[in-house]
Amino acid sequence: MSAGIDGRAFRNTLGQFCTGVVIATGVENGELKGFAAQSFTSLSLDPPLVAVCPAKSSTSWPKLRASGSFCINVLAADQQMICEQFAKPGMAASIGWRPGVTGSPILDGVLAYIDCDLEAEHDAGDHTIAVGRVRALEIVDATKGPLLFFRGAYGDFRAL
Repeated sequence: MSAGIDGRAFRNTLGQFCTGVVIATGVENGELKGFAAQSFTSLSLDPPLVAVCPAKSSTSWPKLRASGSFCINVLAADQQMICEQFAKPGMAASIGWRPGVTGSPILDGVLAYIDCDLEAEHDAGDHTIAVGRVRALEIVDATKGPLLFFRGAYGDFRAL
């Protein structure tokens, strides 16, 4: 790691920041493709833009990029196994889905989805910042809690 920053210390320190977990999905030859990500954020309200940051080593991102669109699926607390399947290189979970406006898969059981056209990509070290222009979005199930990632482990949110 550059600048004299220890890689393990970097991961441990940033692991103190709790994130949600999403699956970025696309279609290749009619088949579901995707990857798990915790590096997802909103960028702009006007125009509506979001960003997801796939690793440059991702085998799934090139397939989504080639389609020109992707869908961000916000995982529910009960979808950890789905996340773990999508986290394996070249794997997609066996899960029901329907095509969104862009044709990208909206996964069954998610809290919400954000369906996007690929707007731009930016180099970011060992990752790529993929900017998506939002075409459609929906809260699918507001009764479930989110799947969270904190200190290297999955968990959920319980309101006090």
